[in-house]
Amino acid sequence: YQAVQYDRPLIERVVTVTGKKIENASNFWVKIGTPIKDLVEEVGGLPEGTRKIVNGGPMMGKAIKNTDVPVTKGTSGILIISEDEASRQEAKNCIRCGQCVFVCPMGLEPHLLMNLSEKGLYERAASEDVMTCIECGSCSYVCPSHRPLLDYIRFGKSIVKKLNTSKN
Repeated sequence: YQAVQYDRPLIERVVTVTGKKIENASNFWVKIGTPIKDLVEEVGGLPEGTRKIVNGGPMMGKAIKNTDVPVTKGTSGILIISEDEASRQEAKNCIRCGQCVFVCPMGLEPHLLMNLSEKGLYERAASEDVMTCIECGSCSYVCPSHRPLLDYIRFGKSIVKKLNTSKN
């Protein structure tokens, strides 16, 4: 809005820093380029037992290794996840319940895409539209068998992307 209406570039944005173990979760109006570590220190620092730091939201955010990275125009929030929250349950065999298919906003078959990626059938994954996946994480979230659907789909997408660039 600011860029279109007032010809002002995007130089700052609101960033939320939160997590269940964060005592002073807050929203900050910061300049792009501000180190994430400065924001984390403002909320009291990383709590003991932090397992993951996610740049973005819980569904589509990307884990970052440390807080020595800057806020970018795409940084909407920083989510601090503790050890007990981040622990995954043991993955079991797919029971073909269809929950992942039902929740997929793109109309894909996440269980199929995971299986194709897991078996190295990347060309078939491409023909099944793996690149259409928006990586929302809904499939992994609803899976009663705790399958790492999104992890395999992301991996499959990265291989398909490489295959497509090498063909060009």
